[in-house]
Parts: sequence; C-alpha cells; structure tokens
Amino acid sequence: MAAKYIIGSVAASFLIAYGFDHFIAEKKIFGGTTPSTVANKEWWEETDKKFQAWPRTAGPPVVMNPISRQNFIVKAKPE
Repeated sequence: MAAKYIIGSVAASFLIAYGFDHFIAEKKIFGGTTPSTVANKEWWEETDKKFQAWPRTAGPPVVMNPISRQNFIVKAKPE
C-alpha cells in the first residue's frame, strides 16, 4: 500500500528536479549565455583531437574479464 506513495513521490521529485534543471540551465531564467566553447562544434572537434593525441602514461594494459568482473594485467609473452 505504501509502495504506491513512495514510487509516486520519487517520480514527482524527479519531475520537479527536471523542471528546475530545464528552466535554469536551458531557458536561463537567471541570465547568462552558453559559452562559445560548448556551442562551437569546430572548437569541440579540435579539443577532442588534442585529447586523443596526448600520449597515454597509465600503467600496463588491462583486459577486463566480463564473466568474473576481475581485471587481469596483460603481460608480454616471452619470445
């Protein structure tokens, strides 16, 4: 019996949160503009190219085993 009130309350709170987010971020009821770095597609593509070009300095490569959800370090095979 109480489950319908809980589910309804959670759904209503998500709806209210979405409404606030939409009007504050999208409609900008408090003023402001969207930065050009977000709105400019060419800028975004160049930034993405830059991030993809950076060398990776992480540890050794890791392969995820999807069955056991464990990570195993991949070691080079002796030749």
